[in-house]
Amino acid sequence: MNAREQQERKPRADVQRNRAALLEAAQRHFLRDGVTTSLDAVAKEAGVGPGTLYRHFATREALLAAVLQSRTTELTARREDIAGIDDAGTALTQWLRAMEDYLSAYSGLPEPLMAATRAQDPDNPLTVPCDELIATTDAYLRAAQRTGYVRPSVTGHDLFLAACSVAWIKGTGTTEEAVDRLRELIAHGYREPDDRA
Repeated sequence: MNAREQQERKPRADVQRNRAALLEAAQRHFLRDGVTTSLDAVAKEAGVGPGTLYRHFATREALLAAVLQSRTTELTARREDIAGIDDAGTALTQWLRAMEDYLSAYSGLPEPLMAATRAQDPDNPLTVPCDELIATTDAYLRAAQRTGYVRPSVTGHDLFLAACSVAWIKGTGTTEEAVDRLRELIAHGYREPDDRA
């Protein structure tokens, strides 16, 4: 391969810089203003025009998926820690807590993720990270079901939606005590056991 072919295949340095600047600016804006932040403001802070932003990220979902990809390191580390837990029920509970933290990283994040799973649109860039979260949840869930810790009818998608719900509520400023009660409610239901049967 000659030098010209190498240059054509490798993204130009300014293109790489612009992409990195856009991701850094988007991360700051998502943290400060949530996932509905102005994309024009993201582009301006990155020092590029809106057209450059949309050449890199055709939709808000594409930008959000790219930013989330850069945040997976912490979640991966927590998953590795959880893999060392022998008790399947405890491992599942710890994974759900890790997923809640990941899903509450930005205000409003649960909504586009739940929408991506609802639509099952293969062209939505958020479908892949959601599918990965659900697949991991399924693995922990099946292990817990084998021990009798979780009912057989529960699915990984159910628990993903539950974690999204808790993450959304955490984002509203609800107290940790109230969030803990919600977790208990999700885990055990709201009805008293029926001893009359």
